[in-house]
Amino acid sequence: MIAPDQVRAITTVAVDPETAFQVFTDEVDLWWKRGPAYRFGRGRDGRLRFEPHVGGRLMEVFDEAGGDVFEVGRVRVWERGARLVFEFRALAFVPGEITEVEVRFQAVDGGTRVTLEHRGWGALRADHPARHGLEGEAFGSMMGLWWAGLLQSLGQRARR
Repeated sequence: MIAPDQVRAITTVAVDPETAFQVFTDEVDLWWKRGPAYRFGRGRDGRLRFEPHVGGRLMEVFDEAGGDVFEVGRVRVWERGARLVFEFRALAFVPGEITEVEVRFQAVDGGTRVTLEHRGWGALRADHPARHGLEGEAFGSMMGLWWAGLLQSLGQRARR
C-alpha cells in the first residue's frame, strides 16, 4: 500500500542490480532529462551528479570553478546495488522543505526491477508552487508520470 503523500514509479532494466545502481548514480546527468521541467537551473545548463556516500549531495553543477550549484538534497542511504535514499528539493522549496526519494534495485528475470518512491509531499502546503495547482490524486498522477518518464530514460541508458 502506498501512502497518500507519496508516488511510486517502477521499471525493469536489462542489467544486473549493481550496474543499474551505477547507471542511476554515476550517469545521472546522462539519463535525467534536460529542460525546465526536469532541471533546476532556470534555463541554465548544468550537470547533475551524486557525491557517492551517505551525506553526499545530489546537485546540479553550473560552474565547477565558481562553486555555482543547486543542491537537490543529501544522500541518506547508499547501499551499492541495492538501495539509495536521498532528499529532494525543487527550486520552489524554501529552507526546511524537504521530500525524500527512495530507489530500490531488485534482481528479476531479465534484469533489475527499479522501484522509486518519492514521499513527504504531505508536509508541503496545498498551495505550494511545486504542486502546480494540483491536489490529491491529480498531483500524485502528475508526479508519478514525471518519475516514470525519468525511469524510462534510465532504462534506455542502461541498455547502452
